[in-house]
Amino acid sequence: MRRRTLLAGAALGSGALLTGCSAEDRPGRDESSAAADRLRERAARDSTALLARYDATLAAHPALAERLRPLRSEVAAHARAFTDDGATPSAGGAPSGEPVHKAGTPSVPGEEQAARSALADAERRLSGTRTRELLTAPPELARLLASVAASGAAHAYLLTEPAG
Repeated sequence: MRRRTLLAGAALGSGALLTGCSAEDRPGRDESSAAADRLRERAARDSTALLARYDATLAAHPALAERLRPLRSEVAAHARAFTDDGATPSAGGAPSGEPVHKAGTPSVPGEEQAARSALADAERRLSGTRTRELLTAPPELARLLASVAASGAAHAYLLTEPAG
């Protein structure tokens, strides 16, 4: 079976499942809104934790700054996008003036390639988590999660490409 056929079938199948829900099966507006708020808060925390991983990697490997700073800036923007007021949840500042979370510095491998691989793995895991959360997110938040998940997948790819 071709991959395109499989993906199309999966999309049609999940669409059928979603449209099969009756109004009685759906959570109430308040319950749904509270769940969306919790999902948004978790997404902001996850982005902030990833931002701390970027900062720790930059601190351990300053030679990677040119390569990592654009990705880090996008992760900071993602964290801000998940908060209502546009401010990244944080407790301190970072290079470039952007806030980061300081509750425990992530460990960073000593070798640059391994450090980039660790960041790529973190990006991939978070992208997968966000993709799974699409199923329970309201439409606006689902669009944001999908966009940020795609960005994370692209970051993972860029982190694993040889320096050029």
